[in-house]
Amino acid sequence: MSFTAKDVMTLRQRTGAGMMDCKNALTETNGDMEKAIDYLREKGIAKAAKKAGRIAAEGLVDSYIHMNGTIGVLVEVNCETDFVARGDQFKALVHDIAMHIAAAKPEYLAPEDVPASVLEHEKEILRAQALAEGKPAAIVERMVEGRIKSYYEDNCLLNQKFVKDPSKTINQLVVEATAQIGEKISVRRFVCFVMGEGLEKKSENLADEVAAQVAKMKA
Repeated sequence: MSFTAKDVMTLRQRTGAGMMDCKNALTETNGDMEKAIDYLREKGIAKAAKKAGRIAAEGLVDSYIHMNGTIGVLVEVNCETDFVARGDQFKALVHDIAMHIAAAKPEYLAPEDVPASVLEHEKEILRAQALAEGKPAAIVERMVEGRIKSYYEDNCLLNQKFVKDPSKTINQLVVEATAQIGEKISVRRFVCFVMGEGLEKKSENLADEVAAQVAKMKA
């Protein structure tokens, strides 16, 4: 399959990779755009892996307020230098992550942050579900481990699919940014506030309220 200069430019716009990297990716994949994107992601992961051991002590704390002030997020994302932290690309990344947290409401940053008691409780539920489905006991544990991956995808920020591009996870988004920017980038922590969460709202019974008022008037 052949490709044109326009295809190279399109691939660059979709991935943020350099022109020569895009041209090489299309050459390697015979002009298949989607395969070329996968190729660049794999290449990006390889580049980012070399930076994994570096110390990222700079960065930004960003906020995102959504839905008329009913949801608020604070997130800290780290990089290696103050120069990168001030850059538009890094700022946009941090803000995208804050927005994602507001939309997806993860409970934890990564699978290793899930408390052992919570994880075991979830596994117990999944075991009970598998047995209720009539699955043989011999394969229940394998099924539980498979379904736990879905639990991580739902509840752990780095494992969640990015709301603006579900073809990649937040971890992949960070890895790609590491490759493109050239510094180690990591999400350190976040907090999400939802208005009224955890509060018991008073339930009013109009008939009872009227009856109470009448009783007071008669007293």
